Amino acid sequence: MRHLNNHIMSEINKKPKSTQNIPDPKKHQIISFIKSGIRILGYFILPFDLLIGAGVLILSEIVGVYEELV
Repeated sequence: MRHLNNHIMSEINKKPKSTQNIPDPKKHQIISFIKSGIRILGYFILPFDLLIGAGVLILSEIVGVYEELV
């Protein structure tokens, strides 16, 4: 019985193996710079064409979502 308790406690104390990959910091940085460039472009376009500027800003947010997945 003691052996069984020790086995159960050792299984409980084991850290779960992570199935998530470690993010690639270089890719994350590159995509972040691209997203920032798109965002700056969107804010530059806004005074000239509201619809296109808003579309570019929405695109930057989509790139931001992808950035978090890298």
